[in-house]
Amino acid sequence: MIEVEGLTRKYGAFTAVDDVSFVAEPGRVTGFLGPNGAGKTTTMRVMVGLTPATHGRVTIGGHLYSDIPNPGLHVGVLLDASAQHAGRTGREILTLGATTMGLPKSRVDEMLALVSLSDTEAKRRLRNYSLGMKQRLGIAHALLGDPSVLILDEPANGLDPAGIRWMRGLLKGYAERGGTVLLSSHLLHEVEIIADEMILIGRGKIVAQGSKESLLADADHSSTLVTSLDNDLLGKALQHKGYGVAAAGTGLRVEAAPVDVGRVAADNTIVLTDLRSADGGLEDLFLALTSETQRDVLPEGAQA
Repeated sequence: MIEVEGLTRKYGAFTAVDDVSFVAEPGRVTGFLGPNGAGKTTTMRVMVGLTPATHGRVTIGGHLYSDIPNPGLHVGVLLDASAQHAGRTGREILTLGATTMGLPKSRVDEMLALVSLSDTEAKRRLRNYSLGMKQRLGIAHALLGDPSVLILDEPANGLDPAGIRWMRGLLKGYAERGGTVLLSSHLLHEVEIIADEMILIGRGKIVAQGSKESLLADADHSSTLVTSLDNDLLGKALQHKGYGVAAAGTGLRVEAAPVDVGRVAADNTIVLTDLRSADGGLEDLFLALTSETQRDVLPEGAQA
């Protein structure tokens, strides 16, 4: 379990993370979502002791990361897939990690096979790896110690569609076996597919958190696009029910859920030729909640 309590990180007058609190539970994939520069990477760096908190704290399994003996056996981390010696081979990088953690060298072969890096690729130097290969190697390194917690920052970067699907299956299986997964991304769709819980952050503040279903249920911007054989009559019937109505193309935009619009049409025997949600679901909610953070922000990782 990861517990973030009142976490704040300031750089002079700039507040990168502002009183952030959340919990990532065992057996679940928690998606940490926000625009570039929203504070995701800074939060994760504080988690693993790379950046000190200004206020608040983060514990993993009830302990500060710095207090965990041989942390690689408990917490797997991937923050920057390129943060290894460019002149070392993939096998050398994993071997050094295994030696540091006191693991047998056979574990290196297991991890290379798990992430589908061939013997030839494992002998290649990191500087000659594609971004996707670096990501696979980084995931292998994070899993090397068979940890109970995974902290991954943008792990899908550079992966092809097959690689992204492989990663989804890997992380879902890890969580199903009781592991805790915290996965950051600015790519909503990818996280939406895999995450059990989502935390939305903008300008260093949590703007929403919960499951996809609960986030959408809490949204108050449900609207519908509808076209009928008698738009004037439908519009009047909807307004009579108290729904906001506006012209939209050849039809109407109604501030109500599609089922409510359909019910009004049925009650008034109005034939509909088109009925659909006007909202983009979670994507629209995400953009609405983080709209002020989509511009004038520091790049992620650049002191933010």
